[in-house]
Amino acid sequence: MAVYACLSRAFSHGSVEGDYNDVLDVLRSGFTHEAKPIRIAAGKASAHLASHFRLHNRAAWGTKAICEVLKKILSEDNPKLKETGIVTLGYIGRATDFDGLGHVLHCLIAQFGQPYPIFQAVAYVQLLDLARHHRKSPFALLSPYLRDISRFTVERICSEPSYLTETCRFVGRTLPDFLELTLVHTLPMLVGYRAKDPLNAISKQLEKTVCTMIIPHASDILSYILMLEQPNKTDRAFQFLSSLIEEESGKSVSIQMLLNGDRIEIITSLVIAMADEEPERAEMALKAVQKLQRLLAAPKSKITTSASSLGEFLLPFCLGVLSHMNTAITNSRGINAIKQKKQIIRSLGIMIQKVGPSISVVSPQIMAVLHTMINVAALVQETLTTWHIFLTTSAFQDIGPYAGSTTAAIVAGWTHFDAPSRRLGRAIIEYLLLDNGDAIGHYLSEMVSLDDIPEFSKANSRFRELQRSWDRKHLLANLLERSINDNVAVSVRSLSELKHFMVDNNEMLQKASSGDVFDWPTSDIVRALLRSASRDGEGFEEIRGLAFECMGVLGALDPDRLDVVAEESTVTILHNFQDPSENTKFVLHLIQDVLVGAYRSANDMSYQNNLAYALQELLRLCDFTPELLAPSGKSSVEPKVKQRWASLPPHVVETVAALLGGRLYLPEKELEKLPLPIFPSVPTYRQWIQRWSQHLISRVSGVNAKSIFDVFRNIVRNQDVSIAHHMLPHLVLHAVISGEDRDREAILREILAVLEDETPTGVALSPDRRLLSAQTVFMLMDHMNKWIRRARLDLVPKRGRSRPTGVLNFSDLQHHLAKVESVLTSIDHSLMARAAFECKAYARALMNFEQLVLMRQRAHTSEAELQPYYERLHQIYAQLDEPDGMQGVSSKVVAPSLEHQIREHESTGRWTSAQSCWEIKLQQMPDDVNLHIGLLRCLRNLGHYDTLRTHIRGVLSRNNDWFDALAGFQVEGSWMAGDWDGVAEVVRRTTSVAPEIHIGRLLLAIRAGDESSISNGLSEARKYLGSSITAAGRQSYRRSYEAIIHLHQVRELEMIHQTSIKVEELSKDGNHREAQNVFGRLTAQLSSRFEASLPTFRAREPTLSMRRTAFTICFTNCPVAMREIGMTWLASAKIARKSGHSQTAYSATLQANQMSTPFSFIQSSKLTKVNGEGPRALQELETAIQRTVALDDEDEIEHTRMMAKARLLRARWKDETDRFDEKDIARSFTEATDTLKGWESPYFYLGRFYDVLRERVIDTNAVVAADRARLVCKHYIDALSCGSKYIFQTMPRLLTLWLDLTAEKGKGLQESAAQHVQSSANRINLLIEGALKSLPVYQWFTAFPQIVSRIEHPDEAAYAILARLVANVIREYPQQALWLFTTVGLSKRPSRKQRGLEILERLKGLPHGRSMVKKLVDQWEAMSRELLNLCDFPVDNDTTTLPITKFPNLTRLAKSDLILPLQSSMTVTLPSSSSQDEHQPFPLFLPTIRDFGDEVEIMRSLQKPRKVTIIGGDGRSYNWLCKPKDDMRKDARLMDFNSIINKLLKTNSESRRRQLHIRTYSVIPLNEECGLIEWVPNTIGLRFVLAKLYEARGIALYPKPVTEEYERARDRGEKYAAKSLIEITLPQYPPVFHEWFIATFSEPTAWFASRLAYGRTAAVMSMVGYILGLGDRHGENILFDSSTGDAVHVDFNCLFEKGKTFAVPERVPFRLTQNLVDGLGVTGVEGVFRIACEVTMEILRHNKDSLMSVLEAFVHDPLVEWEIENRNVERRNRAANRHRRDAASANPADHMKALAQQSLAPIRRKLEGLSVGQSDRSPKEIKTSNQVEALIKEATDSANLAMMYYGWASWL
Repeated sequence: MAVYACLSRAFSHGSVEGDYNDVLDVLRSGFTHEAKPIRIAAGKASAHLASHFRLHNRAAWGTKAICEVLKKILSEDNPKLKETGIVTLGYIGRATDFDGLGHVLHCLIAQFGQPYPIFQAVAYVQLLDLARHHRKSPFALLSPYLRDISRFTVERICSEPSYLTETCRFVGRTLPDFLELTLVHTLPMLVGYRAKDPLNAISKQLEKTVCTMIIPHASDILSYILMLEQPNKTDRAFQFLSSLIEEESGKSVSIQMLLNGDRIEIITSLVIAMADEEPERAEMALKAVQKLQRLLAAPKSKITTSASSLGEFLLPFCLGVLSHMNTAITNSRGINAIKQKKQIIRSLGIMIQKVGPSISVVSPQIMAVLHTMINVAALVQETLTTWHIFLTTSAFQDIGPYAGSTTAAIVAGWTHFDAPSRRLGRAIIEYLLLDNGDAIGHYLSEMVSLDDIPEFSKANSRFRELQRSWDRKHLLANLLERSINDNVAVSVRSLSELKHFMVDNNEMLQKASSGDVFDWPTSDIVRALLRSASRDGEGFEEIRGLAFECMGVLGALDPDRLDVVAEESTVTILHNFQDPSENTKFVLHLIQDVLVGAYRSANDMSYQNNLAYALQELLRLCDFTPELLAPSGKSSVEPKVKQRWASLPPHVVETVAALLGGRLYLPEKELEKLPLPIFPSVPTYRQWIQRWSQHLISRVSGVNAKSIFDVFRNIVRNQDVSIAHHMLPHLVLHAVISGEDRDREAILREILAVLEDETPTGVALSPDRRLLSAQTVFMLMDHMNKWIRRARLDLVPKRGRSRPTGVLNFSDLQHHLAKVESVLTSIDHSLMARAAFECKAYARALMNFEQLVLMRQRAHTSEAELQPYYERLHQIYAQLDEPDGMQGVSSKVVAPSLEHQIREHESTGRWTSAQSCWEIKLQQMPDDVNLHIGLLRCLRNLGHYDTLRTHIRGVLSRNNDWFDALAGFQVEGSWMAGDWDGVAEVVRRTTSVAPEIHIGRLLLAIRAGDESSISNGLSEARKYLGSSITAAGRQSYRRSYEAIIHLHQVRELEMIHQTSIKVEELSKDGNHREAQNVFGRLTAQLSSRFEASLPTFRAREPTLSMRRTAFTICFTNCPVAMREIGMTWLASAKIARKSGHSQTAYSATLQANQMSTPFSFIQSSKLTKVNGEGPRALQELETAIQRTVALDDEDEIEHTRMMAKARLLRARWKDETDRFDEKDIARSFTEATDTLKGWESPYFYLGRFYDVLRERVIDTNAVVAADRARLVCKHYIDALSCGSKYIFQTMPRLLTLWLDLTAEKGKGLQESAAQHVQSSANRINLLIEGALKSLPVYQWFTAFPQIVSRIEHPDEAAYAILARLVANVIREYPQQALWLFTTVGLSKRPSRKQRGLEILERLKGLPHGRSMVKKLVDQWEAMSRELLNLCDFPVDNDTTTLPITKFPNLTRLAKSDLILPLQSSMTVTLPSSSSQDEHQPFPLFLPTIRDFGDEVEIMRSLQKPRKVTIIGGDGRSYNWLCKPKDDMRKDARLMDFNSIINKLLKTNSESRRRQLHIRTYSVIPLNEECGLIEWVPNTIGLRFVLAKLYEARGIALYPKPVTEEYERARDRGEKYAAKSLIEITLPQYPPVFHEWFIATFSEPTAWFASRLAYGRTAAVMSMVGYILGLGDRHGENILFDSSTGDAVHVDFNCLFEKGKTFAVPERVPFRLTQNLVDGLGVTGVEGVFRIACEVTMEILRHNKDSLMSVLEAFVHDPLVEWEIENRNVERRNRAANRHRRDAASANPADHMKALAQQSLAPIRRKLEGLSVGQSDRSPKEIKTSNQVEALIKEATDSANLAMMYYGWASWL
C-alpha cells in the first residue's frame, strides 16, 4: 500500500519519469492483488495518474491506457477483481477530463452485460455517482458520448439486449425513445456492417419500416459507408443498402442515385472528417472523398486522384458545404462544442487547400465564417491558421477586397491573442504587405493602421512606404470611406483612426471650419459620422460610441455654414409590381443598394446564408444566369440582360457572380401568428419592425410581388433591422393597394397604435421604442405621399404619351390612388401633429397643425376660434428655435396667453420677464411640475443658482416624488455652486437620464481624479447623450444639434482634464514655459471650436458654462485658468448681448469684472451703448483705455490685440457722434492702426471714415475731395494687404475712386486746383502700382468685371496700369478671366475691341513657361467666336431643333482645355483667416468642355434662344442657353451685383443664420448683343405651378371673362378696379401655392426647410429687385427650385424702373400676389418674410457705396438700349438746334454718362432710404423697418395690383 501511496503523491505533485508502461505494470499488479485494500489503493493511484495525465494534456491517451488494463481484468472470471475494477473506473471518472471520461463511461456501460447482477448494480452506482460528481443528470452525463455508447449497445440489441435496456433505464428513456434518438449514430454503423437483424429489431421497436428509418439519415449512412477502410466493404455495404430499399419499395436504386440525393451533406461530412485529430480517420475521409468522386463521375470520364482533380470535384459544392458547415457550427452545443468547431474550422482550411485558387468564388462566405469565429477566444488559433491558408492559396487579386477587413479583424483582436495566434496574425499581415505590397493596389486604402502594434513594425514600414504619395486630404478621404464600411471590424478600427487623425490634425480642421462657409472636409466628416452614428442594432454599439466621440472631437459646427446634403436612396413602385421594367429596376436596387453591402459585411454565417439565398433568387428574377460569365461570343444571353448586368458596379458583380445559378434552398417555416396591432405587445422597436415586416410578407399577394418579398422572410428577423426598415414602406404600400379591407384596416390600426402609444402597463419598454417607431410611421406616410404625388402626375393626360405593356390602366391607378388616400386621410391631423410634437418631430407637427388651420379657415372659422391653433403653432416654432416664425404667429394672436408671453420672453432672452410670468403661473397651479421646471430654466439662464437650489429644496420638501424630474437642475445648480457632495447625492439617488446627470457623474470622476471612472463616465455620457442622433437618423444634422452640443461639451471636459494633467506634470518638473504653452494651445483650440459653433445664445452659453466648471475643478489656484474663466464670462456677455439677452449679459459682465478680467470694460461699455447710453459708453471706454495703458500684462500679444480693439471701438464711436472734430477722430483711428500692425479692421474703418469725409466735400471742394480719395485708397490697400474680410467693400470702392479721379483730371477746375487734383491722381496711380505688386491676384479677380468695364479709360497712365492689371489676372487665372473678358474681345465697339486685342497680344507673347496661357487664349478666341456664330445662326419660326453637325467648327473645338464657365467654377473663394499665402481661390479640378450634345433646341420665344448641351470633362451634361439679340451685359452685371450681395449676406451673422441668399447663375456676354446663360436645373415657373394646381380644380388662368372684367375695371379707375379685383376676380382663384410645397416636399423636414428657403429668397430678391427697379415679374420670370424651394428670378431686361415707362405702367415694387403670400404659410408676410426683408434692406443700405461701385460699370460700359436712346436724343437735339453754333460742341460720351447716372440715381436714393413716401424736394431718411412696411403695403395694395397689365396676372 505504501508503494501506491507514494505513487499517488508522485502523480499529484510531480512528473513521472521513465516509461509509462512500467507505471501501468505496477498498477496492473495492484489491480490484480489478492488484498482488497491494495486493489483499492492501486485504484486511487490510477485516479491520481489520470489527473496527472489531465494536467499534462494527455488525459485521452492516458485514461484509455488505464481503461485497457482494467478491461482485461474485468473480462476475467474473478468476481473480487471485477468489483474493485468497476470502483476504480469510478475513481478515474472523477479525476480525468472530458475525453478520458468517455473511455470510463464506455467501460462502465460495458458492465451492463455482466452475467452477475451485482456487477451490473456496482456499475450502475458508479455511473450515478459520476453524474452527481459532475452535477449532471444521467442523460446529460452520457449525451456527449452517445455516438459510441449507442453503437455499442444497439449493435447488441439482438444478442445481448441487457446492454441496451440497462442503458435506457439509467438515462431515463424508454427503449423506443432511445432508439429514435440515436438513429443518427447507429444506422450508419448497422448499414455499413450489413447488420440486418438489429435493423429489423429497431424497425419493430419503432414501428417503422427500415426504409422509413434510413431516408432521413441517408447522408450520414452514405458518409459512413464511404469511410469504410476497404473498397470491397464499401461496395458490399452499398449493395446491402440498395437491397434494403428495393425490398421495401420494389424499385431498383443505383448507388449514383443514392449519392446524388445527398451529395452536399455527404461531402460536408467527409470534408469535416478530413480534419479529424486522428490521422488514420482523416486519411480515411480523404479516401472516401476520392471514392465519391469516382462514383459520381460520368461513366467514360477519366478520374485521377491528383489534388487538382479533387479540387475541381469539390469546387461546385463549396457554397453548399460552407452553408452546412455554418449550420454545424451554429448547432454545436455542450462541452464538446469547441472541439467540434475547431475541427470544422480546420476542415475549412483543408477544403481551401484542396480546391486551390478557385476557392475565391465563395470568398464572402469564407470571410463571414472567419470573422465570426475570430471573436471566440478558444477558436482564434484555428481561425487564423485557416485564414492564412485562404489568403496564401487564393490568387492575390481575388483576396484584395478582403485585405481591409482582414487587417481590421487582426488589429481589433490583437490584445486578446495568445503567442501562437500573434505569430499567425503577423504572418498574415506580412503576407499582405511584405510579400504582396506591390500588387495590393487600391485595396491599400481599405487597410487599417498598424501603428499601435510593435510586432507589425516591419510590415508597417512597408505600409507607410506604400502610402508615401498620400497627403493628408487623401488619408482623410480614405478614413471617411472606411469608417462607413459595411464590415463592423473595418468601421470600428477606421473610426478609431479617424479620431486620432482629427486630434493630430486639429489645426487643419480648425482652418476648414472657420469663415463664412466651412471648407472641405467638414461636410464629408459630418456626413460619415452621422451615417455611423445612425447604425442601429446590436453589434453596432462600438461604432456608435466612436462616432459620438469623433463628433465631440470635431465640435458642434454651425449648421448654417455647413453643407450636409441629405442622402436618399429610396425607390417608389408606382404600378404595384405589374410593370416588368419597374420590377426589374426595383430588384436591381435591392441587389445593389441593400443586399450586397450586407452580404459582404455579414459576420454571422446563418444571416449571410439568408442574404445569399435572397441574392440568388433576385438574380434569377433579373434573368441573370452563369452564361453571363462565359467568354465573349460564347453566350446566348439576350442583349438587354447583358446590358442590365453591365450596369452593375464591379464590386457588385464580383460579389454576386458566385451566386448565379445557385441552388441554395430556404426551408419554409410557418410564420408565427401575431395579434394585431403588434406595437402594444412588444417591448422594443426592433421586435416591432421585425414582426410587422414578417407579418406583411405573409400577406403579400400577386406572383411578382411574392417572388420579390418572399426571399426576405428570414432576413427581416435579423438583429440588424436596416433591411426590414428599408423594405417596410414597400410592404405597407403593397398591402394597402393589393390587400383586402382587413389588411388596410390592420395597417391603419398599427399606425394609430404607434401614434397614440397606449401600451398596456406592465410591459417593460426600451426607452427609444416610441421615438423610433413613430419615426418609422412618419417615414411610411412620407413614402405613401410620395407615391400619391407620382400617381397624380401619371394620371395627368399628356399628348402623344402611350403606356407600355403591362402598366396599370388609368382606372386601376385611380382605384389604387383612392385606397392609399383613404388610409392617409383616416389619420387625424390633430393626432399626427400631437404625436409628432411629442416625438420632437416639430417640422411634421407644424405641417399638420398648419393643415388644420387651413381647413378651419376654408370652413370660415372665426379668428377667435383659431387662437388655440395659433398658440400651438407658436409653441412649435419655439421648439424649432425659429424666432422669425414665432414673431409671425404672434402677429395673428389677439390676446397673448401667459404661456405665449413666456415663449416670447425666453426666445428673446428676457429671462427676468419670463421668470415673472412663471411665478404668476405657479401661483395659479403650484402642483404642476412643468411650471417649476420653466421657472428653474429662467433662474439657470439668469445665473441665479443659489435661488434655483433654494427653490428646488422647497419644492422637494412638499413633493419628493418630483426628485427625478428636477434632478438635472439640481445637479447643475450644485456643481455651479461648488457643492460636490450635493452632486454626488443627486447622481446616486436619481434614475433620471437627463444630460446633466451624465455630465454630473463625469465631473465627479474628473474631480476625484479616478482615470478608470473618468473613462467609464466619458463612454456612458457619449452613449446616452448621442442616442438621439441615432434616433434622428443620418439625414438631419440640425435636428441632432442639441445632442451634438452635449458631445462637444463632453469632449471639452476631456480636453481640459487631460491638459490639467500635462500642466501639473510639467510644473512639477519645473518646465513652466512649456506648461504655459500647453495651456495656450488648449485655449486656442477652445476658442476655435467656439467660433465654429452656431452663434446663438442657446447653442453657445451651455458650452461656456461647462468650461467654467471644468477649469474650476481641474485647475485649482491657477491664475491663468482663472483668467480663462473670466474670458468665458466675457464671451457669455458678448453672445448674450448680441442675442438681445441684456439681463444675462449684465450678469456675465459683472462676473468678469469681479474676476478682474483684462479688457472686460469693452463688453461693459458695449452693453451700456446697446441700452441707449452712447455718450456714457464712450466715456467709460475712454476712461478704461487710459487706465489700461499703463498696466503690465504678461501676455503682450493678447494685450496689444485687445488694446487695438478697444481703440478702434473708441474711434468708431467717436465717428458716430457729432461731438468730435475730424482730426481727433482720424487720430483715434490712427492709434488703432499703430497699435496692431497687420490687422485689417482699423485700416478699413479709417479708409471708410475718409470716404465719408470725401462725400461731404465732393461738390464743394474738389481739391480736398481728391486728397481724401488718395487717403481712402491708401488705407483700403493697407486693409487688403492684411486680409479679405472687407474686400467687397474695399476693392470696388478703391477701383471706383482711382479710375474716376484719373478720368476726371480736374475738369472744370481752376488751373491750380486741377494740378492739385492731377497730383493726387498721380499719387493714387503709384499706390495702385504698388498694390499691383503686393496684393494677391485673386483679390483683384473679385472685381474683374468692374475692371473690364473700364477698359476704355481715357487716361493713358491709368490705362497702362489697368492693362497690366487685366493681363495679370488673365495670366494668373486664365480659365475664369478669359470668359469674363469675352465681351471685350468680341465687342462691336472698335475702340473697346482694339484695347482687348492689345492685352491678348501681350499675353500671347509671354515666355515659354506660360505657354499654357497662350494655348488657352487661342482656344478661347476660337470657342467664343463659334458660340457667337451659334447665337447668330438664322432660324425660321418652324424650326425646333438643329443638329450640332450644322456647326462643324464648334464640334471640332471639343475636348478643349477651357473650363465650363459655371457659376461654381467662376466664383472665387477667399481665405478664411488673415493668412493669404498660397491660397487657392478655385478648385483644382473643374469640368472642362469635352463634347457637345447631338442637338440644339430652339426655344419658343421672340429672340429664339438656343439650348445647347455641353458634356463636361467629368462626364456630366450641362445645359446652356445661347441668347441672341439681347444685351446680356445687364444680366451679367446683375449677377455680379447679386454675387456681392451674397458675400455681404454671408458675412453678417443675422443674415447668415437665416441663410439669406440670392440664387445666381453664370451669365457670359459674348458681345453687346449675344451671350450664354447657365441653365438653372430643377426649376419650375410660377405660372406653370399655378396652372397645374388650378387645372386640377377645373380653373383656367386666363379665361376671357376674367381678363375682360379686369381690363374693364382698370379702365374705370383704381378705386373701382380694386373693388372688382377683391369682390369679383379673387374669389374665383382661391390661393393654392402652399399645396406645391406639400406635394413637392412630402417629407416634413424638407417641407419646412423649403418653405423657409422660399420665404427668405423671395424676400431678398424682393428687396434687391426694388432697389434695382426690376420689373416685369410675371409668372414665367419667377422660378422655384423643386429641390430646395428657392425662388429664382430670371430675365433682367426690365431694370432701372423701366416698368414704369410701359404703356400700362407697373405700380408695385415687387411681386407679392395672393399665391406668393399663400406659399409663406399661415403667417403670410409676417415673421419670416418681413424679417428677411428688413435684414436684407439693412445690409444693402449699410453697404451702399460698395454696391453703387459695382453698378457704376453701367456708366463706363453702357447698355445698348442706352446707346440707342442716346443716339435718338442726339438726333432730336441736332434737329432742334440745327442753326445754333454750340450744337457741335455736345459730347456724345458725356450724354451717355449722364444718361447712365440718371438711371442709377434712384438706386442710390433707395439705398439711402429716401425713396418711399418722400418728396424729392425734401428727402428724409426713414427707418429700415418703416421702409419695408411701406414696400409690402405697396406690393399688396389692391389698387396697385388692379392697375397692373392683365398679362401680369395680379389675381394669381
